[in-house]
Formats: sequence, structure tokens, C-alpha cells
Amino acid sequence: MKDFTVDNLTDEVVEAYTAHAQSPRLKHLFTALIRHLHAFARDVELTEAEWFDAIMFLTATGQKCNDQRQEFILLSDTLGLSMLVDALNHPKGGAGTESTVLGPFFVDGAPAQPYGADLRRRELAAAEPCLVLGKVTDEHGNPIAGATIDVWQTAANGFYDVQDTSAPEWNLRAQLSSNAGGEYAFVTEKPVSYPVPTDGPVGRMLAALDRHPNRAAHLHFIVSASGFETVITHIFTPDCPYLSEDAVFGVKQSLIADFKKISDTARAAALGVNDPFWEVDWDFVLARPPGQAHRAP
Repeated sequence: MKDFTVDNLTDEVVEAYTAHAQSPRLKHLFTALIRHLHAFARDVELTEAEWFDAIMFLTATGQKCNDQRQEFILLSDTLGLSMLVDALNHPKGGAGTESTVLGPFFVDGAPAQPYGADLRRRELAAAEPCLVLGKVTDEHGNPIAGATIDVWQTAANGFYDVQDTSAPEWNLRAQLSSNAGGEYAFVTEKPVSYPVPTDGPVGRMLAALDRHPNRAAHLHFIVSASGFETVITHIFTPDCPYLSEDAVFGVKQSLIADFKKISDTARAAALGVNDPFWEVDWDFVLARPPGQAHRAP
């Protein structure tokens, strides 16, 4: 029987968890996890009351999760961990459109919509219509037909449909496919900045540390195609005041798009939007998985 002390406890816990583990990766992960957790507690001289508060915070975080909101993703995002994992797994300078965070409000199963569809299921007075169009290509500019494009965003009132009980289901959400020329298009609202949810433990954490909760204005995308790596990404508006201080550290320079204000009565009428309207032309470039040949046409 051993006496566990501050000096020997960490080594004993690591040994207990890794001595019989068959997976080298799990052994590596748990060794690092235990050593970093124990080092944190020693470094800050963690009190019992503080650790209990942390347990209650994590408990509340789990209790706030449901099939339409993921508070743990929000916690990871606001601590910058999501972007760190993204950067480690998708180093800058790689082929294809850069990735960023998924966010806590992705909902699987959005309805399929045709080329040029209007994703607005209601029109708020503050909303500005926006046409989004472009292509999905490979690294050499070849169009990718049949790519799947999931898109979602907040409305002009700063809420996603799943947050807003007055919003129609699937408002500003859809799944589209690129056509034979790799092209896609849809009508939506110009995105606005908005606060991440502050009615849960993450909001209380931000308030306790005097940190603002605002996200830079953006559209969410997941773009995928057979034979290519899926990209989870955003496009950001260039005029947003939160580009340099996004609450989840999700902005990348390469993802800031050029939103143009268009005044064209005939074109607006054809699109079914008010004149003037916004337009953004944005191409997604999908990369092949590592190890696959990248051949130019």
C-alpha cells in the first residue's frame, strides 16, 4: 500500500492509466492530459472550493446542451481551443479554402434547395438582401460538379432560427449542390455581427472576465465532394467592427469576402429582392486528401 503525496501522485496516476493500455495514442493522450491537469492544479494552488466551482460549471455546460445547441462547442470556441485544433489539423498555406470553427448551431439535415434558391423564410425590416454565388473547384481551377454545400447563418436580429421561437423552421439554412459547371447561387440576408449566447455558463464566464461576446459577421459553410477533403469554413463581411476581436478567434484574412452593394432594379426583380441588394462572389477550393496525386488538367 502506497502513500500518495503531492510529489508522487501524478506519476502513480499516469502509471495506473497507461500500464495496460493497448493503444499507443491513448497512452500518449492520457499521459499528457493527466500531467497537464495536475501541473495546472499545482501551479495555481487550486483550492477545493475553486475545483468544486469548476465541476459545477462543467455540469451546467452539459445541462445546457441539446440537439440544437452545443454549449461545450461554444466553450471550446470562446477559449480559442477550437481554432487551435483547426490550425493544428489544417496548417495555413495548405491547398484549398481555409477552414475555421463549426460553431454551436449547425443542424444536420437542412432541406435541399435548387440553384438560386431564396433561403429567407421571412423578411425582417432590418434585413438587407444578399445574393451569394460562385464556384466549387479543385486546386487547379477545375469545376467540381455535385459538391454539397451546407449553409447557415443568423438573421438580421442576431439570432439563428433555432434560438428564435418566432423564426420559421430552417430559416436561412439549406443544403445546395454545385451544377455541372461547379456553380452555386442562393439569396439570403447580408450577415450581421451578433453575440454568442450569454444565457448559459459560457456567457457567465465571459462576463466574469469582462470579455465581450460578439462574433464578426459571417456566413457558415460546409463544402464536401467525393474524393476531396471536406472544408468547414465561414466568409466574413469586410465592414464588420469585430473582425480583429471575434469572440471565438475564428477570423482568417483569406476568408474576408468582398460584399458589393448593387443597384439594378431589373436584376433585383428577377431575384425577388429589394433594390439595392448586396452581392458576394465566392469560390470554394477543395483539396484532395494527403497522398493523392494533384494533377493539373
